Amino acid sequence: MTVVGRHHEAAVREFYDEDGGEAAGLAYTLLMGDVWHHGDAAVEKAGGTPYEATHAMQQRLVEYAQLKPGGQALDFGSGPGGATLEMAAISGANFIGVSNTESLTRRARDLAARRGMSDQVSFETIGDLDYRTLSMWPDGAFDAVVFIESVCHLPRREDFFTAAYRVLKPGGRLVGLDWIQRSWGGYQTPEEIETITAPVCENIRLANLGTLDGYAAMMTTAGFEVLRAEDEFSGELCWGSTPPEERDSWLNYSGPSGQLFQEGKRALDYARSAGVFTVGWWVAARPL
Repeated sequence: MTVVGRHHEAAVREFYDEDGGEAAGLAYTLLMGDVWHHGDAAVEKAGGTPYEATHAMQQRLVEYAQLKPGGQALDFGSGPGGATLEMAAISGANFIGVSNTESLTRRARDLAARRGMSDQVSFETIGDLDYRTLSMWPDGAFDAVVFIESVCHLPRREDFFTAAYRVLKPGGRLVGLDWIQRSWGGYQTPEEIETITAPVCENIRLANLGTLDGYAAMMTTAGFEVLRAEDEFSGELCWGSTPPEERDSWLNYSGPSGQLFQEGKRALDYARSAGVFTVGWWVAARPL
């Protein structure tokens, strides 16, 4: 199913690939462990640890997905598998995590085996462009589709949302968290915002940074009823819960492609400080 050729999706695969690629999967795991996403802002403000904040976010997503023990869920862009496994443990549901990078799938499968969860959670490598159709699954295969900071890599997000609608059962939920842009301070127009976000996208292989309302509009066009669309860091800068000493570890990372990740970290931190970077989350339902 993998499409051969130089397109953006292939660049994303090569970015994460440890088998001859730029090895972001290795770097991110060394720097962040098995869970890579932002956490619950309220938990962070209260002084919670990064684990407590990310775990609270997973609990939130599972709650809004309305997953029950024995349910079926797809985690799109499951990376090294940590968040997928934790959501499965919280909900009791069965998960399939997917990535277009075999080295990430291998990491995730190893983690599932170490935690004794291989019967409940499986991980698959899909082709670079398979997100546009999810054709390997029939209509109505899942009770929930989850994405956590992965759709930002996709040039044709509208196709993913249409595919997610198809593979969900009537009444099923689409729940996600993703990197987005917003206007802030002296950056109000798309052109002004892009001067700050373009280096982030270039160095981290994002298709672009979408907007909170833009994602919701694509979900609506796909047929979903959008129930929630919120900026997790509304009215404040989005720094996340990474301690200062871990920010330094990014800038001192000397593994494969170390300079690339250092440049990406600097670009991202600048976008955070400019206020134009944040994370949004959405809850959408396929009507009965």
